[in-house]
Amino acid sequence: MANTPQSKKRARQNEARFAINKARRSRIRTFLRKVEEAIASGNQEAAAAALRAAQPELMRGVTKGVLHKNTVARKMSRLSSRVKALG
Repeated sequence: MANTPQSKKRARQNEARFAINKARRSRIRTFLRKVEEAIASGNQEAAAAALRAAQPELMRGVTKGVLHKNTVARKMSRLSSRVKALG
C-alpha cells in the first residue's frame, strides 16, 4: 500500500492512466472487429472503408503509447493484404 504522499499520487495517476488506456484499447479493438466483420462478409468496398477508418485509430494508439509501432504496422499490413485479396 502507498504510504508517502508521492506514492499515493503515483497510485492515483496510474489508476487514471489505466482507465484511459483501457478505453483506447477497447476503441481500437472495436475498429479492428469492424474490419474483420467486413472481410468475413466478403464485401471489399465495406472492408476497405472499415480499414481506412481503423488506420487513424491504430496510429493514435501508437502515439499515445498503448500499442507498439511494429505491432500496428504488422496488423495494418495483414489486414490490408486480406482486404486486397477480396477483390
